[in-house]
Amino acid sequence: MVPRRLVLFAVFVALTLAPGAALAGVLRIAVYNAALSRDAPGLLLRDIHRQNPQTEAAAAMIRALDADILLITGFDQDLRNLALSAFVARLREGKDGIDYPHVFSPPGNNGLASLIDLDGNGRRTGWGDGWGWGKFPGHSGMALVSRLPIDEDAARTFRLLPWEEFPGASLPEDAEGNPWPDAQARAAMRLSSRGHWDVPVILPDGSRLHLLAAYPTPPVFDGPEGRNLRRNHDEIDFWRQYLDGWAAPDDAGMRAAAPEAPVVVIGSLNADPADGDGLRVAVQRLLAHDRLQDPQPASAGGPAAAVRQGGVNDHHLGDPALDTADWRDEDGPGNLRVDYVLPDARLRVLAAGVVWPEPEEPLAEAAETASAHRPVWVDLDLPETNGGLDRVAAGR
Repeated sequence: MVPRRLVLFAVFVALTLAPGAALAGVLRIAVYNAALSRDAPGLLLRDIHRQNPQTEAAAAMIRALDADILLITGFDQDLRNLALSAFVARLREGKDGIDYPHVFSPPGNNGLASLIDLDGNGRRTGWGDGWGWGKFPGHSGMALVSRLPIDEDAARTFRLLPWEEFPGASLPEDAEGNPWPDAQARAAMRLSSRGHWDVPVILPDGSRLHLLAAYPTPPVFDGPEGRNLRRNHDEIDFWRQYLDGWAAPDDAGMRAAAPEAPVVVIGSLNADPADGDGLRVAVQRLLAHDRLQDPQPASAGGPAAAVRQGGVNDHHLGDPALDTADWRDEDGPGNLRVDYVLPDARLRVLAAGVVWPEPEEPLAEAAETASAHRPVWVDLDLPETNGGLDRVAAGR
């Protein structure tokens, strides 16, 4: 039997050396929290133009990833997507350049002023008073880039949904069980800290694959009311209820449940099913959903890092091969699985992995420089005959 470590290394080599392209009958979908976020508007655009070492390292990781469809999280959005356009242009450069002619990055709740005291500190204009936490509008948002066309007219976004209208909402409360910080502020809170997107991508045969994308708030940085803890749970649980038939109201006022067409849930969910902080039941239920499959993307670098770094990693219950983020080891939370690509159960997964190189391997320096997160990818069999995914949606 070939050792698991060698299998994972072979997958890593194949990832970094072989092109992933829909033309080959393989569709590579990936998510990467690239940490392309700064403390003020315009700074990311400046760093991209100056070829800052961190932005260049993130670009190197994305070029090696060579995904057909990529959700970038931790990306500063601006009104005209200038930073995204500049970064996509940068990705095209060089001998290993990669072209993403199609992008989707609508405004989110992150950093968007509410003018309401949503964090209970007596002020209405702080970072915690945005509809989603952020130092400025668009701070640490998300962007979808694709080789394949995006059906923007059919895309649905859900950033305006009031949290209290979410079925079974776990709303924040004070120690006495009263609405926190008060009834009026709690009633105004939105569920999405950034946004929830249902984005159809047009495949070569004309059928659609729906990407269900989100980047929930971390379940930490809270007081006893647990606002972020509860919000993270419900942001993740949004997709379970959507897939179960809940007619979610979108930002255009239309109510509908998830489409019958194949879906892929994708995002930096900021929750590990076994370790770290958070109400883990939401991500556990999503991973076990009968409409989805968990291909368990893995790396050899994750287990090696857990052993090398020690600390809280020594007490984790989850498989370190599945970890996607390299966080503080001594005082927690350690290395965790928080980034996901969960394909429709009806689709055929060909391969999957986490790009976590060991110190002596290619891309190790770029991975360390770019982000605490590591890219997660899944290769899907792409039906080459007309109506391939339409037949999948019909159960044939």
